Amino acid sequence: MTGTLFLCATPIGNLKDMTLRVIDTLREVDMIAAEDTRNSIRLLNYFEIKTPMTSYHEYNKVEKAKQIIGWLREGKNIALVTDAGTPAISDPGEVLVQMCIKEGIAVTSLPGCCACITALTLSGLSTRRFCFEGFLPADKKEKRYIMSELKREVRTVILYEAPHHLRKTLMELYEALGERRITLCRELTKKFETVFPTTLKEAMAYYEENEPKGEYVLVVEGADRKAMEQDEQAKWEELSLEEHMSYYENQGIDRKEAMKKVASDRGISKREVYQGLI
Repeated sequence: MTGTLFLCATPIGNLKDMTLRVIDTLREVDMIAAEDTRNSIRLLNYFEIKTPMTSYHEYNKVEKAKQIIGWLREGKNIALVTDAGTPAISDPGEVLVQMCIKEGIAVTSLPGCCACITALTLSGLSTRRFCFEGFLPADKKEKRYIMSELKREVRTVILYEAPHHLRKTLMELYEALGERRITLCRELTKKFETVFPTTLKEAMAYYEENEPKGEYVLVVEGADRKAMEQDEQAKWEELSLEEHMSYYENQGIDRKEAMKKVASDRGISKREVYQGLI
């Protein structure tokens, strides 16, 4: 009988945010797979947990996952913890979970702290719909592609960023998205927790004068849907009706369907399109 992989959320700052269920589980499992055993030992010592640890991190996530799956197949129960927060969120644990599911090994998640949700609730921005982007990629081409997507994203956007990249990231966000409201959160749940609601332009100016410190969660206002629709409509209206029709007909779309699309693009009725073309 195979064991179970337990995804155990750990505090993102304040150790008192550890759940009783996670504490019990970490004591009861056969082994704890930790992103950084040197960091996790302080947490285990605080709660007097003696369970042995093994390292599982970005640089051994595939090979070590195979070894962990071997232990699980032997019937061992294993807990996975990250340095802070919920495993598998912007974390190599994602790979281990995928491999366990593929192998038919049971996985369960013990909920608790998650920096992105904590920051979202503190941001003062819309929480009804949001998307999580995590850390932006280092690859310039991939980053440009993501930025172009975020420009049209109407949901609240949550990003993670390191202090030494913050200034550059704020500038890139401003260049790609234009002026937006943003809330910068750092040291969440700790003594010097900071929640800074501002705008991208003001944030850029502030951090030109002040050194970024600590890990940041950036919560960015989504695009204004109505403004985007108006901008899109204005672009189409720069074309004549004939040019607009040709745009679709040149793609092999029949005239009747093209008229529907033109009417939708320009915010007018199909009848108005027909009359304008006579």
